[in-house]
Amino acid sequence: MVRRRRREMPLNAEINVVSLIDVMLLLLVIFMITAPMMQGGVDVSLPKADARPLEPKSGLVVSVDRTGAVYVDETKMSLAEFRAAFRALASKRAKDGVYLRGDASVPYGVMAQVMATMRAAGVSDVGLVTEPDIVR
Repeated sequence: MVRRRRREMPLNAEINVVSLIDVMLLLLVIFMITAPMMQGGVDVSLPKADARPLEPKSGLVVSVDRTGAVYVDETKMSLAEFRAAFRALASKRAKDGVYLRGDASVPYGVMAQVMATMRAAGVSDVGLVTEPDIVR
């Protein structure tokens, strides 16, 4: 019986990273698509202003969309409902301040009514939220 000796193959110590890169790129694409959807809040086109940024706090967020509807956090209210309910909401949650997000196309009168309601409820710490104006 004649045995043939095979040449032993040398060990391959390389790691095949092509499949790992494919998985990483797939996860990157998934995160890029889903990240904008995970942002909560009301869709508001904020006005641009060159202002000093506020310190982030966990205050009450009041938003006014382009139709004039008022949202407290994400709860939609009419202006009359907002007037009736804001004092109770402010007494519970506005100790860290209130952030007012108003759409750029909302009439000034609506924003003035919302701010007057806040002032009547005793809230004096109101931060107006804007987009940074990067044109210099």
